[in-house]
Amino acid sequence: MYHESMTRIYLADAKPEERRALRLLLLDLNMDVVGEAADWATTLADAPATTPDMLLVDWNLLPSAPAEAMGELRRACSTALVIVLISQLDAREQAAFSVGADAFISKHETPEMVAAHLRTFAERVCTGCGLV
Repeated sequence: MYHESMTRIYLADAKPEERRALRLLLLDLNMDVVGEAADWATTLADAPATTPDMLLVDWNLLPSAPAEAMGELRRACSTALVIVLISQLDAREQAAFSVGADAFISKHETPEMVAAHLRTFAERVCTGCGLV
């Protein structure tokens, strides 16, 4: 079993209430929220210094050229899993993967399902850290 408290998360979502809800969920999962941003520029500038294991990024926060933006984030946080938060499940799901996301989570899923996804992603992160 993985050691949950070792998972370091950076949250990027423009809506404070969504960041707050995610932060509470992550704390319940014993995950460490190492930073937050409400815009893309802050995410790109601040996330690398926090050395996150995972980045939770709202799709709507990405600039108009999401592939370029995701490439920049990947270069800045090369070892982190990038999980894109999506409000609508349509072509955006496929687009999230095509711009370099490792996975996506729908914002419309129940908190229990979001928690289950986050646990699964944390297990992926910790597979290489010797704690599994």
